[in-house]
Amino acid sequence: MNVEQIKEALVGDWASIAPEVRPSASKNPDGTLKPFYLKREFKYLAGDRFELNIVNSADPNGAVPIARIAIRGHMIWRGPHSIAPGAQKVDFVADEGYEVAPLIQGFADLLNQVAATGYGKWQVNDTQSVFGKAFPPFGLTEGKNFMEFDLVYLSHDMLFWGARNVDGRGFDKEENRPTNLQIPLARSRSGERK
Repeated sequence: MNVEQIKEALVGDWASIAPEVRPSASKNPDGTLKPFYLKREFKYLAGDRFELNIVNSADPNGAVPIARIAIRGHMIWRGPHSIAPGAQKVDFVADEGYEVAPLIQGFADLLNQVAATGYGKWQVNDTQSVFGKAFPPFGLTEGKNFMEFDLVYLSHDMLFWGARNVDGRGFDKEENRPTNLQIPLARSRSGERK
């Protein structure tokens, strides 16, 4: 498929097929990377716009949700990626919105310690915008849109993005763009193509 065909096939709603695990940038006391568990819901819209909702969990089964994250923005298509025929380099830019809601008291308490400046009191299930603000827990800088250098690959009606670097590095610059595929998203019922 060419880029326009990929964009056409991408339109709609996608969701994690199971809880996912990724290495985080945080480390355990022994120096090993802490796992990061999540489920994703993604929507690709006209005009290269996207909406991404993530629920981060404390456990691999997703039974103990910690936080809900909602990101809205644009995708910038950068050309073919060598991982597979039809894969494309894509930058995701959160230039429309970025919101966080703690889902357990322990995470709300942590946010009230490390992300109090510029925010109201963090409370369970209350969403606050971190868009354009400093938000140390996620490494967000004031006045700078969150952006990731990622990839998109469609195969067998499944959507693949890049797998996290095994050393926990984010996709914050071109040289950190992923070189492998992660667990795919499946087209969700509400996003089935007509």
